[in-house]
Amino acid sequence: MITAVSTPAGNSAILKAITKEEAAQIKIPKKYISRKEEIYQDFLRLLDEHLADIVAERTDKMKELRDFAEALFIHPTHLSNVIKEHTGYHPCFFYEGKLLKLAKELLLNNKRSVADVAYLLTYDPSNFTKWFKSFEGVTPSQFRRLHQQG
Repeated sequence: MITAVSTPAGNSAILKAITKEEAAQIKIPKKYISRKEEIYQDFLRLLDEHLADIVAERTDKMKELRDFAEALFIHPTHLSNVIKEHTGYHPCFFYEGKLLKLAKELLLNNKRSVADVAYLLTYDPSNFTKWFKSFEGVTPSQFRRLHQQG
């Protein structure tokens, strides 16, 4: 199928619809693929830096996706789309995964109470418990007890 369209500049452009098989055979420039990987790696680096700042108590505010996008000088939707397309997962998947890992590490270290861990991670203790249980299936206190016995 061939379609003629008018561009914003008033020129004519011809578009040809292609099948999925033809699309799969098209080589994507390596530069484009590497840019996706670059954005993904930069996001992970910024996320790790931010979580380190949280633990070191250099900040008490949890960043949002738009904050990471701003640091990368791209639009939040673009950041989300690139990471989703590149990895198959939404950026929140990585954010919550790293946050959960950090929460577990802090809970296993008995220096802090569950409430202190919650506040450190910018949560209200009851919301932290609900959030943690939704991922782990047990409350933070139960998680701590289970892993101290074993």
